[in-house]
Amino acid sequence: MTISQTLPAAAETERETLTAGTILARARAVAPRLRELSEEIERARRLPEEAVRLVRGTGVFRIGMRKEWGGPELTFSEQTQVIEALSYGDPAAGWCAMIGMDTWIYAGYLDESVVEEMLTDADAITAGLIFPVGRADRVPGGYRVTGRWPFGSGVTHADWVVGGCVVHSDGAPEPGRDGAPVNWRLMLVRREEIETVDTWHTHGLAGSGSTDYRVTGHFVPEDRTFDYTTPRDSSPFSAPDAFLGNVPGVPLGVARAALDHVRELAAHRVERATDTPWSDSYRVQTVIGEAEMQLSAARYAVHGSLDELWNRLKNGVEATPDQQVAAALARLNAFRTARSIVQRLSDLVGTASIYRTSPLERWLRDLHTMCQHILAQEQIAQSAGAHLIGGTPQAPFPLGLKG
Repeated sequence: MTISQTLPAAAETERETLTAGTILARARAVAPRLRELSEEIERARRLPEEAVRLVRGTGVFRIGMRKEWGGPELTFSEQTQVIEALSYGDPAAGWCAMIGMDTWIYAGYLDESVVEEMLTDADAITAGLIFPVGRADRVPGGYRVTGRWPFGSGVTHADWVVGGCVVHSDGAPEPGRDGAPVNWRLMLVRREEIETVDTWHTHGLAGSGSTDYRVTGHFVPEDRTFDYTTPRDSSPFSAPDAFLGNVPGVPLGVARAALDHVRELAAHRVERATDTPWSDSYRVQTVIGEAEMQLSAARYAVHGSLDELWNRLKNGVEATPDQQVAAALARLNAFRTARSIVQRLSDLVGTASIYRTSPLERWLRDLHTMCQHILAQEQIAQSAGAHLIGGTPQAPFPLGLKG
């Protein structure tokens, strides 16, 4: 009996009808309500129950579920469109959706018995940090895990939580595969098995609930652990890039929201000094035109590189160095371009943009915080350049990890 044959009939029917188009339409439909909830989301420093329910109801958390498990199996580009739509409503909601949908990517590394358990909830949310911050000591049947992980985006509403660990045997770190200095393994536990630490008091992206979380001496069975470098098959979802594909959807969605907001303002505003309507102002026209140009170029670079990546992985085609770094550079550019666009739009709107009543104020803070993520740092560009000319990259390949 296959895994898909163990699914309840109702769940199976739902998966058959839930297409990429349906999920995207649902994401766009809930975006206005997420926008209305933005102040509450930021104030709570996590997604409130209504926001979680709305986001979960779109089907976003199953977009990486493979067809063999009854899932829609969206391509990287299709996933990114969904994240863009949710981020258009609220950046924190989009960020948590982008993180939480990794459930079905992780499933590709786990034993079938664990996957069957996970399949009882197709919309399960997984959060946590991949980097090996924790320690896992080998014991009979599994590991005794202790650690405290930062940046647990979405752990406040997750169903499953992962944490990267260095594996120890007899008190000493184990060497990794293929000459790696340590054995780096991910531990998967239920949300109720971890303790959150209220550390997330930030300038931006406050609603993502990216608190620290910890466990002390917690037993994790062997079958709920995995090495993310050794997937069970060669699916595109098993590639190192699979964790990163839809990340740029968040900044792209926020930049799109900001542009549409200012275009709406332009219909009613006038230049004070000249009494010229914004729609006829050379200054305003130029800023809007250039912002659209920049966003369009950044967005097409993201989706073009993701389509190329997906097709290459699907067909088992070995990548050239240029192809290997294309998605990473497009991703980095999306973050930088989105922040630049919203900064320029804020300058255009002027003092009205500095008040909390203006979404531009929050969007700019959120993008500033996003751009501090490792995926948006200069070392990604350095590592891409090093990879292209045979040098030494400073960021781990594939040029950063999500968390």
